[in-house]
Formats: sequence, structure tokens, C-alpha cells
Amino acid sequence: MNTVWRDKRVGVLFGGLSAEQEISRLTGAGVSQALRERGYQVVPIEVNADGAWIAQVRTIDVAFIALHGKFGEDGTVQAVLELVAIPYTGSGVLASALAMNKPMAKRVWQTYGLPTPAWQVIDKEKPEALTLPYPVVVKPTTEGSSVGVSIVRAAETLTISLATAFRYDPQALVEAYIPGKEVTVGILGERALGAMEVIAKGEFHSYEVKYTAGREEFILPAPLSPALYEHVLQVALTAHRALGCRGYSRVDTRINDQGEVFLLEVNTLPGFTTLSYLPRIAAAVGLNYGDLVEAILQQATIHIQRSVS
Repeated sequence: MNTVWRDKRVGVLFGGLSAEQEISRLTGAGVSQALRERGYQVVPIEVNADGAWIAQVRTIDVAFIALHGKFGEDGTVQAVLELVAIPYTGSGVLASALAMNKPMAKRVWQTYGLPTPAWQVIDKEKPEALTLPYPVVVKPTTEGSSVGVSIVRAAETLTISLATAFRYDPQALVEAYIPGKEVTVGILGERALGAMEVIAKGEFHSYEVKYTAGREEFILPAPLSPALYEHVLQVALTAHRALGCRGYSRVDTRINDQGEVFLLEVNTLPGFTTLSYLPRIAAAVGLNYGDLVEAILQQATIHIQRSVS
């Protein structure tokens, strides 16, 4: 493996301001340990509201972004790193912003003819009547890790679910519920590594379920026909490319009983905890945790070309 950053100062950015900051701390700790074990000079940098981290990034050579959610996964930190010319892992500003905003991602996919569940946006200040049939899934428009997500099966509980989503965003995405399998695809570079079925021991993959050991079952590879398996890999990779993503991502899908694939979201900075999906998928194709972290670091870059005066 090309170890271009071997003798450089690698800043691991963690924490952040989102509802996922605790998961980010776990990701940051795991990434930092893996890089130290491989001989890298690691500089932990906690991102918080006081802005002190911005001065810290000026002292590093490359940033491994271990943030999740708003103000970390949505292009804001990436923009700061572009301004100070520090190469960083993962997708650039625009791709990060598009992927984080679920309605915008869907609009992009629709221009490419990619499949995604029927949806509408409901605004907190000017709510419109729901036009989709029940059941539906209600989500904040710009959160991850299933934060604020509810499955709504009847009109009586819609108001409560919207109020939950509005705690995190002024808009909620309401999406048709797709019965079937939850299948997630790991992407590294230009390759779809594999697809994994995730079965929740509960109604759905809530934040609590995702981050409580034993609450999910993982099937690797996903139990699909060879043709459908290859199809879901291709759909996921196309969705990743359509948004302009780079480096790595994890693409979440639903597959119904008829074998139709529906895109849910692209996670441009998926978790690296002991329960996270992407490291499991990578391990199944021979990339252990450290291999994966190092491979992601090696693809760090500045995405915006500076004008020549």
C-alpha cells in the first residue's frame, strides 16, 4: 500500500456538534488507535463550538474526518479544511452536503433514474397534508444514525413522529415504507466491497438498536440471488457516484419481495465503532479494521482546485 502520509501529522477530527457526537468519539478513538498501531503520528482534534480546532488543523498535514451528522458530515468542516488547504478523507464539500440532505440526494438520484421510495417534505412552519399512503417513515432531513426516525402506520401517530423529527430539523422527510430486507453496501474508492443484510431485533433500525450490542443480526454476504446481489452493488455505486462522493461511503437500501432495490441514503462518513457496518463488510473481503482505515487515509485529498493568479 502506498503510505504517502506515513511521516506526516495525521489529525483525527472527532466530536462535533451533532446528535451523533458520542458515536463520533468512538469512531475517532478507533481510528486513532488503528493509525498509531501502524506507525502514524496521530493528532486528536476535538471539533466543538469554540472554534479552537480550526487553529489546530493548521498544524497538521492531513485530516482523517471521524465526524458524523451535522457540521461534520454535511460539508461544513470540509469547507474549512479546503480554505486552509489541508487534505482530508472522504467526500468533498458539495457531495457531503448533497448526501446529508436526504431530499436533495433523492432529487439527484431521480435525475439519474435511480430508484428511491416515494417521498415528500413537510415543513414545520408551513405543514402540508400527507399525500402518501400509510405506513410511512418520518425522518429529519439532515441527520444520520436513525436519529429522530419513526415508522408511522396510522394518522393518529403522525403528529408525534413529525414533532420528534422537528426537534432536529425544521423540515421532515416523509417516505413510503418499503417492506423487505435492509441491505447496506460498503464502498471504497471506486469499488463496491459487498452487501450486508441487517436485521433489527425490534421494529426497525433505531439509534438505540444500532448502537446496542446484540440488537441487530448481520448476514454477510446478503442472502440474495447472484444477479440481484450484483444489481444492488451497481445501484449503490451509481448512487455514490451520482452525488459526486469520493474515497468511501456506505449506501443503505431496502429490497422488497419482488427484488426491487430502493435507495435510502448515502453515508459519506459512516461509523467505525465495534458495531459499525462498513468495517464488517470490509472484513468479509479481507480488509481488517486497520487495513480499511489506512486505505481511506491514503485517498485523502483537497477537492477544490485553486485558481492560478
